[in-house]
Amino acid sequence: MFKPRRRFAGRAAAIVFGLALVAALTLLRASEPYPLVAARETVFDYYQQLPPRPPADLPVLVVDIDEASLAAYGQWPWPRDLLATLTRRLGEMGAAAIAFDMLFAEPDRSSPSRTVPGTPDFDAEFADALATSPSILGLSERPGAEVETIPLKAGIAVSGARPVTIPLLRGAVLPLPKLRDASAGLGAISLGQDDSGTVVRNLPLVWRHGDAIVPTLALEALRIAAGETTLVVLGDTAGAGIVESVRVGQWSVPTTTSGALRLYYRPAGQGAAISAGDVLSDSYIDLTQTVAGRIVLIGTSAAGLLDLRRTALGEVVAGVSIHAQALEQILAGAYLYRADWVGGIEMLLFAVVGLILVLAVAFAGPRGGLVVSILAVLGGAASSWVAFSRYGVLIDVSFLLLGAVVVYAAMAFFRFAVTDADRRKLRNAFAYYVAPSLLAEIEENADTLRLGGEVRDLTVMFCDVRNYTSISERMRPEDVLGLLNRLFDRLAHCITTERGTIDKFMGDAIMAFWNAPLDVPHHPRRACRAALAMRDAVAALNASEVGEPIAIGIGISSGEALVGNMGSSERFDYSCVGDTVNVASRIEGACKVVHYGILVSEATAAAICDMAVLPAGHVHLRGVSEPQSVHILVGDERMAASPTFRTLRERHTALLAAGVPDDLLAECRRLSAEVESSLLVFYDALPERRADFSAFVAPAPLRAVGDRDLATGSEF
Repeated sequence: MFKPRRRFAGRAAAIVFGLALVAALTLLRASEPYPLVAARETVFDYYQQLPPRPPADLPVLVVDIDEASLAAYGQWPWPRDLLATLTRRLGEMGAAAIAFDMLFAEPDRSSPSRTVPGTPDFDAEFADALATSPSILGLSERPGAEVETIPLKAGIAVSGARPVTIPLLRGAVLPLPKLRDASAGLGAISLGQDDSGTVVRNLPLVWRHGDAIVPTLALEALRIAAGETTLVVLGDTAGAGIVESVRVGQWSVPTTTSGALRLYYRPAGQGAAISAGDVLSDSYIDLTQTVAGRIVLIGTSAAGLLDLRRTALGEVVAGVSIHAQALEQILAGAYLYRADWVGGIEMLLFAVVGLILVLAVAFAGPRGGLVVSILAVLGGAASSWVAFSRYGVLIDVSFLLLGAVVVYAAMAFFRFAVTDADRRKLRNAFAYYVAPSLLAEIEENADTLRLGGEVRDLTVMFCDVRNYTSISERMRPEDVLGLLNRLFDRLAHCITTERGTIDKFMGDAIMAFWNAPLDVPHHPRRACRAALAMRDAVAALNASEVGEPIAIGIGISSGEALVGNMGSSERFDYSCVGDTVNVASRIEGACKVVHYGILVSEATAAAICDMAVLPAGHVHLRGVSEPQSVHILVGDERMAASPTFRTLRERHTALLAAGVPDDLLAECRRLSAEVESSLLVFYDALPERRADFSAFVAPAPLRAVGDRDLATGSEF
């Protein structure tokens, strides 16, 4: 028996499984494995690609040592007297700061002073140019390149707890002493500790070297341009040793916990940039308005110099442009935020959505769970997008999407494998025997079914092909099989349409029953309607086939029978047994004696008294000691209400009561021709069956509770 507590136990098991899965996924999210981090960053990159940071007129300028400059002034490295000229001219034009995104760690090998004493020293010329301009040189992180101290130009103040999360310089390469002493500022040009082969999403604004804090090139350039002497690193007040922001004069820059700026890119090519060759040309003075008051960053986009990086927009740009974009963000106040508490909110959100999804699949099934999953993902994605586009807050939706898919798939599989096992058993047991609508009802009412065996009030039908032997003798076996399949397909459709259950196909016969496994109201009437439809289906098939017409006999009986799973432990069927079944089988065989295609038992006739039914006398059924009263089913309620059939029924009753006299028989034959043609064969055989009516007594009008007289409309 399918009991409610079994279904509850299955749901409880599914819920426990789902909650354990949600908890495991939440712990996985908390551990921050690389694939999840990569997926999150990819989503944030995609957000930037949808609306990149809009370009603005900001005082940041890139002087690019591009391919045209190299073609005009020679391959890199250039002589430093040329760089001195570049620096002086930028200073003359009023640059607020001049920052070099390059290293000058070795003496200039092209300087004449290296070979001829007393000749010009290009490094000295470059140092003089640096000293007379607001210049900033770069240092680079290089693991293993140990330096004792870094001679910083900026004062560094720390507010709050001293940060310990700032990335450590694992070694550094510094400019030549004469050059760094001459410059106004010194900053790190490295884009990160793993900046060589990945997308640059964050730019460290500060580095650690021993107890010293080293600013990045962009931050140092901003300090020089603003005329500030000190940078302020704001640590947290709780003592966790993280960075909250960095302040330069009036600009307070929010950072990650390690002191990095999360980069918000504009498309490449939309920032202010000029060629270094133009500054070195004779007409450089025309660039004064372009250079004056701007922070100038000097770098190279030439492919051969290998200073190219990939951005979140999927573009490959020169490293100097990334420093320029960081400066633009700071000056425009265009920041992206992702505080530590955002990760906690994401895990809490996933846990809540996961719980709702588990309950939805457990109680509403996979379809309901799918709807909830889609709504959750769409809601999370919409919220994440609004947070980014309006407030610059980065909320990860990738794990919510991935987690929802995993939870839904796992719950659906668990329900399929465990919770819905009983439903699958039902479907496997009944899918071939009942209509889809009835099968759906069986699944919905599984708790009320008893499949072990129970006594129910059933209507049982047996149908047999009358002339199967003669047909099979004239046709090839494969043709006979095709004909039977076409016939059974139509007959089975008639049965299942009337909510009948097909018990089995037996050679050229069909057994079916009504009112099991679920209650079917008015099951005798439905069985009789199915029989009439089967008669019409055979007539239609005969009209479309060439050869001997097919004839069928149908026997129907109503009463109690035992129904349930029957067979061995390895093979069983859902079937019924009992006297009602035997009577239906014998009545089907009696169709040959009565000479009519549809016979019903006395109990069935009593239940369908408003249909076109006529008594057919008492016949001896094989295996039954006493003769049994049977009736022929001529038509449905509409036929029964017709004046011609009502007259026929009166004459038919008088005919049987009088012992089948010739005059009444002739009148019944005349009326039957107007009602149903096969009745003629029935009446032709009556003179030989007078013994079957010897005990016939004209019955009182039969009434079935709840039925209506179609002629008068009154309820019985």
